[in-house]
Amino acid sequence: MGTVVTKYFDYGEREINYLRSADAALGAAMARLGRVERVIMPDPFAALVHAIVGQLISVKAANTVWERMQERLGDISPRNLAAQPAERIQGCGMPMTKAERIREIARLVANGEFDLQELHRLSDAEAAARLMTLPGVGKWTAEMLLIHALERPDVVSWGDIAIRRGMMALYGLDAMTKAQFDQYRKTYSPYGSVASIYLWALSFE
Repeated sequence: MGTVVTKYFDYGEREINYLRSADAALGAAMARLGRVERVIMPDPFAALVHAIVGQLISVKAANTVWERMQERLGDISPRNLAAQPAERIQGCGMPMTKAERIREIARLVANGEFDLQELHRLSDAEAAARLMTLPGVGKWTAEMLLIHALERPDVVSWGDIAIRRGMMALYGLDAMTKAQFDQYRKTYSPYGSVASIYLWALSFE
């Protein structure tokens, strides 16, 4: 059985103190929630496959598929997944289109046609743009990778429904425009990713 290495997103007093002073509502929520840990995957390939698995399905459903993939397929590595028939990947509980995209990305990475390690050297915008050239990778998936593999410090994703829901709950809003969202995002900068971690927690309360 393959086991993907995970760790917690790395943050500390500096980020917490900054966000508390930058936004009183967020600061109060952070004090109430205490420390919130976010599991990440330092291997960008595993994190990318995990993000694709999680597209448009619940966290619980995504976790079930992810565990099944590791049990049935073994290593979540480019070489191993590129060698699997798409039907076998699909059999872990996802639509055929997702299975084919995962297999194609695995092939591109295994062949050296796409260099995931190079992302570490690129800015957030450049890394996201590069990722979005891959099949089935849109902006949300790219932004999830920035947080959950590259540990970029300042990512707040408009495309993430749970983050928007957490923000609306935090500020008592019934609806939210992109302009309002961007204003809050700027307030959290340069530690938006830690704000995202708390907004996710708020959205599930």
